[in-house]
Amino acid sequence: MSHNIKIVKSITHGIKPRRLLILSLALLTLGSAGCRVTQEEAGEAPDVDVEVDPGEVPEYDVEGPDVDVESETREVTVPEVEVETEEKEVTVPDVDVTLPGEEEEGN
Repeated sequence: MSHNIKIVKSITHGIKPRRLLILSLALLTLGSAGCRVTQEEAGEAPDVDVEVDPGEVPEYDVEGPDVDVESETREVTVPEVEVETEEKEVTVPDVDVTLPGEEEEGN
């Protein structure tokens, strides 16, 4: 188990937590978007009888900061750069996705 944690830490080393969350959500969305799910039988919730005293949610008094955002004009020194472009032929990925139940075009 600790070997798996070391692998995850080595893969995610240097990635900010927010970017890691966004990347994870994007991969989850991409992975689930390419699937077709069909319910094969109905589910049923179990019968549960629970007797407990109700709990209480704690109360908080939260006072946020007062933030003023304005803009101002300042003179700064910036480099002047000329950029030349040229066309080159490069290899790029060509991905075709066929969802289950769809026929491939051109066959």
